[in-house]
Amino acid sequence: MADSNEMTINLVVLGRTQAGKSAAGNSLLGSSDFESRLSPSSVTTHCSLGRSCRILGIIRRNGCEFSLRVRVLDTPSYPHSGLSREEVRDTVRSALAQHFGEEGLHLALLVLRADLPLCPDESHHAIQFIQDLLGPTWKDFTAVLLTHADKAEEAGFSEESYLHSASSTLLSLLSSVQHKYIFLDNQKSMIKEERAIVLRKLLNFIRKNNYQVLLPKHSKE
Repeated sequence: MADSNEMTINLVVLGRTQAGKSAAGNSLLGSSDFESRLSPSSVTTHCSLGRSCRILGIIRRNGCEFSLRVRVLDTPSYPHSGLSREEVRDTVRSALAQHFGEEGLHLALLVLRADLPLCPDESHHAIQFIQDLLGPTWKDFTAVLLTHADKAEEAGFSEESYLHSASSTLLSLLSSVQHKYIFLDNQKSMIKEERAIVLRKLLNFIRKNNYQVLLPKHSKE
């Protein structure tokens, strides 16, 4: 915290190519810090840290309004079209230690597309990757962002009906992270009110985890 009435939350976005990680990061920051575009190959090749301006009207504690700052680490996708699993893992691990090694990481956000089914192999690889990065307590520090929610809505799905029809693989993943999930629309700029709702949900996840942080460490390898 920079002062007694300010709170900073540290987030990292993880996921496969074209899942919408960078766009989700921009939505959370209220900016366009991260390059986000349609591409036949993986766009992000290195980690970069984005910082929001001071945000008011999101959080109150003990009757006082706090200002909020959001820091988001954008990461290369896994699987990646140009980097090996080890290269992605080591790059992300190093960046986590560099940026969040002292203050700690509040949440890792696993970004999945709501308009594509989650297959068992993809879920397994994603979980293994996060476990390698965060360690045995990864479930306490992971939430799922379901992007492209507008396409699910266009197909006639509400959040409730979507989850009712979801694969057992996705439902099992959501259960493992204590049902910490958020639907995001990546196709349009998030308006202030929508961003506030998403940030409050993230803060609620962090509060339920007793404001604990994970302290990433540099690899000893």
